[in-house]
Amino acid sequence: MKILAIETSCDETAAAVLDGQGSRLGLKSSIISSQIKLHQKYGGVVPEVAAREHVLNILPVIEEALEKAGIPRKKAPAALSAIAVTVGPGLITSLMIGIETAKTLAYVWKLPLIAVNHIEGHLYSNFIGVQPKLPAVILTVSGGHTQLVLMKNHLSYKTIGETRDDAAGEAFDKAAQLLGLGYPGGPLISKQAALYKPAANKFKPINLPRPMLKENNFDFSFSGLKTALLYTLRDDKNYKKRIPEYCYEFEQAVVEVLVSKTIKSAQKYKVSSIMLAGGVAANTMLRSTLEKKAKESKLAFYMPEMGYTTDNAAMIGAAGYFKYRAKKTTPWPKIKVDPNLEL
Repeated sequence: MKILAIETSCDETAAAVLDGQGSRLGLKSSIISSQIKLHQKYGGVVPEVAAREHVLNILPVIEEALEKAGIPRKKAPAALSAIAVTVGPGLITSLMIGIETAKTLAYVWKLPLIAVNHIEGHLYSNFIGVQPKLPAVILTVSGGHTQLVLMKNHLSYKTIGETRDDAAGEAFDKAAQLLGLGYPGGPLISKQAALYKPAANKFKPINLPRPMLKENNFDFSFSGLKTALLYTLRDDKNYKKRIPEYCYEFEQAVVEVLVSKTIKSAQKYKVSSIMLAGGVAANTMLRSTLEKKAKESKLAFYMPEMGYTTDNAAMIGAAGYFKYRAKKTTPWPKIKVDPNLEL
């Protein structure tokens, strides 16, 4: 059973082909056209620019995904079982490009269409080539979302914690801006943090807060951490000489809160495993720390390969496959964009 998947929720134009048998998912192709360099000069994603690039890239990306999967375009209707597409959340103009393309192909090729929530896709990035144990607690962290999701069975989700303000990825971007590092902030902060050597530090240690760490819930808040960084930088005349140290402390603060809340939630809900998903899942400190703490708690731990952490169509196809098995398809005229779609 082969699924063509399309993802255009933000600034990546992506298409993939997945082959599923039972609970096993194999990836036949995954093509991503990134716009990061285009948006770097603006310090963030410009919706109108992103949408125009999606228009230019969507068909070539789909054709490349089919070709790499060994499916000639003329044989696609017979070779494919369905088409999965991201319907939200995301930028409305970007989402529309992917949705209208998927609707057209579904109509012309007479294939079922599967509407996939973008966050749902991130959750299922852990199921590509792997069969994780359920129930699980999944930490989903990206530029727009920070959530703890309880997944009891396939397609069964319950949000047990989420950010009350900035998402973790957004906090990294804003911190990088304050430090004059550029965009996107997460990788730049991690790179600088790796340069810090505590033993060689000649200054008074930097101590940033760990927001909501001791509160009796699984919610997050990172706006206060960003503000604390702003005030600390303002009062430190030597901060330009301490960029690696600031990055190290900021990264430590974010990771400590994320990991602590995840472990506590897993223990409360007595799950079999912990999973990690989303763009910030590429952060090496977060990956290693959460894996270590999960093992200490005797919990199975899963995280997607680096290539499936950022926005991609493979994860949309993975979620789409399990929805197709559950007969959750939508007639193409009824597929609608929802930029504020909740899990």
